Amino acid sequence: MLLITGAMTTVSCNDWLQEEPKSFIGPDQLGNSKEAIDEWLTGVYSNWLYDMFCWGEFPRVLELDADYISGPDWLLGKLGAGNFQGESALDKMWSGPYNLINDANVAERYIKAMTAVDEGYKNNALGELYFQKAFCYFLLVRAYGPIPYMATDVANGEDAYGGRVPVQEIYDHIIQMLTDASEMMYKLDDPNYQTGHVSAGSAAGLLAKVYATMASYAMPAGTQITVRTGAPYETVNHNGESVQIYRAPSSETFQKQAVAGYENMDAQALYAKAAEWAKKVIDGQYGLYELSDYDNLWKSANRSASEFMWAIQSLDGDTKYRTQIHSFYSGYTLENSEFLQSGGWVGCTNNWYSLFDDQDYRITKGVRHFWRYYYQEDYNGCFYYPQSWSEQVQGITQMGEWVEQAEEYKATGLSYQYNQTSECLAFTTKYDDVKNKATDYADSQWPFLRYADVMLIYAEAENELGNETEAVNYLNKVRQRSNASLMASSPGKNALRSAIIEERAKEFACEADRRWDLIRWGIYLDAMNAIVTNKGTPEENHQDDSGNNKQRTERNLLYPIPTKEMVANPNITENNPGWN
Repeated sequence: MLLITGAMTTVSCNDWLQEEPKSFIGPDQLGNSKEAIDEWLTGVYSNWLYDMFCWGEFPRVLELDADYISGPDWLLGKLGAGNFQGESALDKMWSGPYNLINDANVAERYIKAMTAVDEGYKNNALGELYFQKAFCYFLLVRAYGPIPYMATDVANGEDAYGGRVPVQEIYDHIIQMLTDASEMMYKLDDPNYQTGHVSAGSAAGLLAKVYATMASYAMPAGTQITVRTGAPYETVNHNGESVQIYRAPSSETFQKQAVAGYENMDAQALYAKAAEWAKKVIDGQYGLYELSDYDNLWKSANRSASEFMWAIQSLDGDTKYRTQIHSFYSGYTLENSEFLQSGGWVGCTNNWYSLFDDQDYRITKGVRHFWRYYYQEDYNGCFYYPQSWSEQVQGITQMGEWVEQAEEYKATGLSYQYNQTSECLAFTTKYDDVKNKATDYADSQWPFLRYADVMLIYAEAENELGNETEAVNYLNKVRQRSNASLMASSPGKNALRSAIIEERAKEFACEADRRWDLIRWGIYLDAMNAIVTNKGTPEENHQDDSGNNKQRTERNLLYPIPTKEMVANPNITENNPGWN
C-alpha cells in the first residue's frame, strides 16, 4: 500500500499551512506535551497537500468522471474517457488515503500513551485523527467497494497487505469513528477550537452524509430519478445548410439499479439517521453554522467561515503545501496582465448551465462570462459564454446571420469569439480569488464538506421519510441564498427527489460530488450514456461538449485496484469486475 510510518515536520499545528517545515525528527523524539500532539496532527493533515493534492492527482480522481464535467481531452485523459486502468492518478487514489490512515494510526498510538496532557486537548486530537481516517475510508469504499481495513499501523505489527473486507464492515468502522469524533472534538463555539481544524460539527455533518450515502445506495431498484441530460448540441437545417447549435437538455427518467454490497441495508432506517445527525448540526448542537452570503462565499477572506466544515487550503507559491486548483479551474496570468497564460481548463457543460434560472447567482456570478488568453492579445480577441449571447455580444445569430451588435460590446473594440470546443465551457469562478493570480501554485481552498451539503442531505432524507414540506423548506434555504426560484410546494416524492439531486449538481459543481451522487443513486450508467451524439463509432456517439467520450459500462462503477497493489498484495487475488 506504499505506506509511510510517521516522519513529522516541526511546525505549529495552528500554522501548519503558514510555515516551511524546518526539519524531520523521529516519532520517539516528539515528547509528551501539547506541542507534541500538534506535531502529530500536523504530520497527518500534511498528507492531503504534500501526498495527494501537490502533484495534481487530487481532485482529478474525484471530479473528472461525471456527466456535467468537461475539459480538453489531454487533461481528462483516460480518467475522463472511462478507461481507468493504467491511469496513474488512480494509484494515488488508493495509496494516498492509506498513507494517511497509517500515519493517523501511528499518531493515535503515541498520543494515547501521553500522560502529561490535558484530557480534553488529547481527546480532541484523537477525534481529529478519527475524522481523518473515517473520511479516507469513505473515499475508498465509494471508489473501490470492499477494501482492506487497518486496525493499527505497520510499525506496530499491522500487515501492510490486508485482504478486502465487506462494504458494511467498512461503514461500521466509519460510523463508529465519526460518532466518537463528534463527542471528542471541540465544538465550533468552544474557546479551545482552532480555526481551520475539523470540529465536532464536522464529524456530525460528515456522519449525516455517510448515512445518506448508504441509504441512497440501499434504495430499492426501480426508484425513479429524473435527470436533465442528452446530446450537447443538435444539427438543424437553415437555408439549406447544416448548422450545429447547443440544445436545451431533455428530462430523462431513469430507474435505479441495485448496487452490490448494499442489498441488505435498510434505506429508511439509514435516512432516519441521516436526518437525525443533519438536524443536530442545523439546530446548533455543535455551534452556529450558517450559509455564507453568496457575494462572500468564494472570497479568500471567507475561507474560515462556518459554511466550510472540512476543506483543504494551500499556500501561495509553496513548493510543498501546494495545489493546482486555481490553475485547473481559473487559470493563471502573467504579472500585471489580464491575459490567461495557462490553465482554466476544467468546466461544466451546456447541459449543466441550462439547469439554472436566468437570475441564479450560481451562473450570473458563479460562471466566467468573458476571458482572454495570451494568444488573443495580437488580434484583441475575447472569449464569451454562453453561446446564446452571440447576438448581443458578437452580432451573429446562432444560425450564423449577422445582426446589430449591442452597443456596449461594440464600444469595447474587442473581437468576441465562441466555439464548440473545450475553450468555451461554463468555467466556475469559485477558485478565482487568490493572493497571486500570476502563479501556477496559487493559494486555494478545496471544500470537501459545506454546510449547504448538510442542509441538502437533510432535505433528501426528509423527503424519503415522507416529510416533503420539511424537505422543500430546506431545499429553498439553499436556493434562496443564490437568488434562485423557490419551490412553492412539493411536486411529489419522486419529483422532489430529482429536484434535490439536481440542486446538488448545481450547488456543488466543480467540488467533486457529482460522480458519487450518480453512483450512490444507481443511475451513473444511465446518466453518462444518455449523452448521445449519434456520430458514428460508439466513442463518437457519446461525446460531450469538448469531444470527450462519456460512454460507460458496468466496470466503471468501481475503480480498478492499482496494478502495484495487485502484484504486491497476496491477499487480494481479484480486481474489481471488468478490470485485469
